[in-house]
Amino acid sequence: MSRFLFVVPPLTGHTNPTVTVARELAAAGHEVAWTAYREVVEKLLPPGARLIPVGPSLPSDLVGQISERSRGLRGPSAFKFLWEEFLHPLASSMVQGVEAAVDEFRPDVLVVDQQAFAGALVARRRGLRWATSATTSAEFTNPYEGLPRLGEWVVESLRAFQREQGVSEEEAARGDLRFSDHLVLVFSSRELVGAEREFPAHYRFVGPSFAGRVEDLDGFPWPWLAEVPRVLVSLGTVNAEAGDRFFRAVVEGLGGRDLQVILVAPPERVGPVPDNILVRGHVPQLALLERVDAVVSHGGHNTVCETLARGLPLVVAPIRDDQPVVAQQVVAAGAGVRVKFGRIRARDIAEAVGEVLTKPAYRAAAQRIRASFAAAGGPAAAARALEELAC
Repeated sequence: MSRFLFVVPPLTGHTNPTVTVARELAAAGHEVAWTAYREVVEKLLPPGARLIPVGPSLPSDLVGQISERSRGLRGPSAFKFLWEEFLHPLASSMVQGVEAAVDEFRPDVLVVDQQAFAGALVARRRGLRWATSATTSAEFTNPYEGLPRLGEWVVESLRAFQREQGVSEEEAARGDLRFSDHLVLVFSSRELVGAEREFPAHYRFVGPSFAGRVEDLDGFPWPWLAEVPRVLVSLGTVNAEAGDRFFRAVVEGLGGRDLQVILVAPPERVGPVPDNILVRGHVPQLALLERVDAVVSHGGHNTVCETLARGLPLVVAPIRDDQPVVAQQVVAAGAGVRVKFGRIRARDIAEAVGEVLTKPAYRAAAQRIRASFAAAGGPAAAARALEELAC
């Protein structure tokens, strides 16, 4: 049997997929552990899971101020902010803790999230086999095609990080910390990322990994749901505070129509709404996806994949980071419509929602992606690929 150490950032959407993969590995008799910042990741792991903290506490300026300082940033500015103010400092803060976790757990394989590249640095430095855990597929569709200088800047940032950690210039230029030379687990399918693209043989498209997530179903007013088309609207947990204008457009554009809208937003930021709109701060999203007909989303990779895994069409309003790339994947696959978050109008929302609800082609494309996810194999396929790497 083998030992697998998961290296994850303090981000829910990057940690959750590893839990179901680890469950498969543990069921096969392997030992699994995580190394991360305890205060964010511990509550995401199953009871009894082994977590080796990378430090005593998460640096306050990494999370406490990041949302406020990044508000309003879009495009390349938002992307550079993410790398300079979050990913790079996060990696620097994690290196020593990952080294200690490797010494304590002695893994056969490191499973390293793309945004926790301290793990990749340690793996290369120690000569360990490691796999990339790619919980967003944005990096696999050439996101810098129209911005080559931005792509070059990312590569140089990764090299600079390695030089800061004592890696020679020659070694820093070898390979890419975002992509393992041994195994890259892509939690998506070729059909969504782009079937026409070619990838190395060690890139495994395993589909989404979110089965078995526990949700609190008791707090949602299920009897409110009626026999009319239903639409779930969510900007995710991080972007809700930036969505005031968007929420107003949703209420104005969809209010009073012959459909029901479940709007995930802070109720105090939305105010009074028509009877056909329900505003909730939190919802059991997976359970609701079984009961709605379409989803309006910011284009977050997890929400998009969860939606398409149920064969539902999308309206995507990307804000920043990887969201524009993921949104374009949805549109290219024919499974949804894209609207402009920053300049959204009530009419835009109404037209986009009406289109995905009434034109069967969108649902048909979403169901095709759902089939591709199922064929990819999910957590079991990811676990098998990791077992092969450990042998």
